[in-house]
Amino acid sequence: MEKAIADTHSNEERKRALPSHLVICLVIAMSLWSKASMRTVLKNLVDGLSEVWVRVGQYWRVPSKSSITEARQRIGCGVISRLFHLVVRPLATAQTPGAFFGGMRVIAVDGTVFDVPDTEANARVFGYPGTRPGTRAAFPKIRLVLLIEAGTHLIVDALICPYRIGERARAKKLLRSVTSGMLLMWDRGLHSYKMVQATLIQKCDYLGRVPKNVKFQVEKVFEDGSYLSCIAPDGKSKKKGATKIMVRVIEYTIDTDGEAQIYRLITSLRDITLFPALLLATEYHRRWEVENTIDELKVHLLGRKTLIRSLNPREVVQEIYGWLLGHWAVRSLMFQVAESAHISPFRLSFTGTLNVIRRSVPKFQRLQPEEFPFFSPGL
Repeated sequence: MEKAIADTHSNEERKRALPSHLVICLVIAMSLWSKASMRTVLKNLVDGLSEVWVRVGQYWRVPSKSSITEARQRIGCGVISRLFHLVVRPLATAQTPGAFFGGMRVIAVDGTVFDVPDTEANARVFGYPGTRPGTRAAFPKIRLVLLIEAGTHLIVDALICPYRIGERARAKKLLRSVTSGMLLMWDRGLHSYKMVQATLIQKCDYLGRVPKNVKFQVEKVFEDGSYLSCIAPDGKSKKKGATKIMVRVIEYTIDTDGEAQIYRLITSLRDITLFPALLLATEYHRRWEVENTIDELKVHLLGRKTLIRSLNPREVVQEIYGWLLGHWAVRSLMFQVAESAHISPFRLSFTGTLNVIRRSVPKFQRLQPEEFPFFSPGL
């Protein structure tokens, strides 16, 4: 947190009732007590500290709603974004059940959209979804694209953008966080030549689903029924000198409600001995862990009708990064507990852990005054 504040020059010039450290914690805590008012969240956040302050004769009045808003506007969104990128990273080890496949860390990418408050500023920056002529959507929407570690549900990178910007462009940018030794999975909506090309540039293996309209010419058939083919560059990539990329294609059928649904996957894993088609087809469905992570964010962590409460775009971005850091706090704690107990993180309850954190915050704050960072004789 100190580094994030220093990197973004968010230090306050004078002593305040709401110093930068406390405001950052408040923004994160907004997701832990998502249905409470801002003042109530702040009270919950400093509950244990307040008891200590009273014992030493210091009294701190909870600031008004307008003071909290001004403090959030003062620190901006850059410091929260910087903190997010300093903190998040993959945590799974070789002993974490289901986190690795063939020695590769399993990573999945996907996106989601959600409503933000219907204000003129939010509408101008984030935009409305399309509707019938003469009508308008009830709320502006914002798009969030996530990169998650499938074995832990930890969000290891994220990008926020207006609704009008598609998932493909942002998902490709998230490839900044993939490396060799990873296996990246994506759904058919994210398939593109540029996505495959960018993944290979990062020296990362991939396993992605392709849409029905993509046609493949069979180059070589393997014993397990998969085959080699090529994907051609789009017009812009071709002008820049891009050439065809060889891919392995896996086709299989799943019976859904009595109807056969054909799935087609492409992958950079060509060794049919180490990675037979049936094994890859089975492993691909772990991509749904990213959907479970989105569910944790939108349903269990927040659970409000309108997920975001901020009325201005800068505070919206700030709140979303605080939201992501709140999820990180819960999931990283679950990972640490699971590792110490030698079990899968998925055996622990997300909502149960969230409730434990809520109850435990005051207990950890009942320390001596010199032991906690927010104490100041001037409060």
